[in-house]
Amino acid sequence: MAHIQLYDTTLRDGSQGEGVNFSLQDKLMIATKLDELGFDYIEGGYPLSNPKDEEFFRRAADMVWKHAKITAFGMTRRKDIAASDDIGMQALVNSKAPVITIVGKTWDLHVTEVLRVSLEENIAMIQDSVAYAKSEGREVIYDAEHCFDGWQANPDYAMQTWQAAADAGADMICMCDTNGGSLPELIEAGVAGLRKDLGVSVGIHCHNDSALAVANSMAGLKAGAVQVQGTINGIGERCGNVDLVSMAANLALKMNHDVLVDGGITRLTELSRYVYEMANMNFQNGQPFVGSSAFAHKGGMHVHAVNRISHSYEHIPPESVGNARRVLISELSGRSNIMAKTTKFRLEEDNELQAKILGAVQDLENDGYQFEAAEASFDLLVMKQAGTYQQTFELDHYRVNVVNQSLEPVTDAVIKLRVGDDSQLVVGEGDGPVNALDSALRKALSASYPSLSEMSLVDYKVRVINSTEGTAARVRVVIESKDKVDVWSTVGVSENIIEASWIALVDAFEYKIHKDRGAVGEHE
Repeated sequence: MAHIQLYDTTLRDGSQGEGVNFSLQDKLMIATKLDELGFDYIEGGYPLSNPKDEEFFRRAADMVWKHAKITAFGMTRRKDIAASDDIGMQALVNSKAPVITIVGKTWDLHVTEVLRVSLEENIAMIQDSVAYAKSEGREVIYDAEHCFDGWQANPDYAMQTWQAAADAGADMICMCDTNGGSLPELIEAGVAGLRKDLGVSVGIHCHNDSALAVANSMAGLKAGAVQVQGTINGIGERCGNVDLVSMAANLALKMNHDVLVDGGITRLTELSRYVYEMANMNFQNGQPFVGSSAFAHKGGMHVHAVNRISHSYEHIPPESVGNARRVLISELSGRSNIMAKTTKFRLEEDNELQAKILGAVQDLENDGYQFEAAEASFDLLVMKQAGTYQQTFELDHYRVNVVNQSLEPVTDAVIKLRVGDDSQLVVGEGDGPVNALDSALRKALSASYPSLSEMSLVDYKVRVINSTEGTAARVRVVIESKDKVDVWSTVGVSENIIEASWIALVDAFEYKIHKDRGAVGEHE
């Protein structure tokens, strides 16, 4: 059973997709999740491109990574300058990332018309850049951009570029179908040719412009590639990249390759939805393996057959990727991937309680809740169903005022609540309704729970659920919070955005308080 390396570039190539924008905290949390599942490489970004990517590598250098190698991405040196003097190359080395991926030109068209350098200078740029990164003690992956287009246009020159990277000490050459227009037979022939002529390790990086990214990546692996570069859910520029979720499932379940850690494949649905939430994107119902419709059956012959023999209409057991079968005609569905998270509460043997939790989850999901990226809210739900939840305060009412004065609006929130026998009426000011509510609630609870001073709001996301309702649509708010130890997410749903925010905010405070009491296990 051969090991196939999974190289994730969600945080760099994926973030180039239209409408995709990750905060620094998002990037760190996604990287942690990928490492937990056993991805081999996590490309964090280009440290010279923006302060956020630079800070990511600074933070990542101080973190402990169980499995993955953090990778910095950048271009070859500029023309007519030494690699050691190039600010881009210096940024890659200074990132402290143990792996550096350098992208260079294969296609002579790009060399002469885009870079505007000679063919010889491009060869030198590749060789010097790889050699410099190697001299700094780094593992180096050379990404051969427009690899297959260049090979078709001028195979002799394409081979010279690959040879330059190999001679300079590149640990791997990754062949990139950058325009996403190649067919599987070309991919297979190109990878086979590179391996035969140079004898170096080969990776494959495919875009999905022809809807062939998975097929092309499979063709590259068939020809001997040992690494697949891609993104979670296939997000990325134009039509996206190869979907590493589908790749991992196919490699493990269909080809018996070694990918991810033990149990990692069963968490692919969780991972997919987690990244969608972090990117503030809607789930793709029809996404292979992990979409909510991937194992959905509606009426008639299909339902009858699958109830008798599941594999009659399912190519794999849905639970093998953490998904669940859904029988749409009777509105029955399972959520085994969510229920598995109750193991931290040692409730897995209580079947009656498990049924109550599942029922509560299904009712809330019907109202628009999603818990895949709001595990703290799910933990509170479990405690409420199990009877271990202790109410922190009793709300009388809250009120938010926004006064548009001068050039900037001023927001204040008034909260009346009871903590034990103590009734409080507090006012908080903020940059907006959520910030004002956070300030007021913190004032009201800090005397009884001083550890709340360690807690801060990290990120705030809003999504319209039923957009057909226009301005009366229901919204889902996800809030990320952190303290000195953990980061956690909570969710609220309402037709009123302030009420949805209040629900998520209260859960964030309640989770911190219960966590400090030891009422919840270690957060995943």
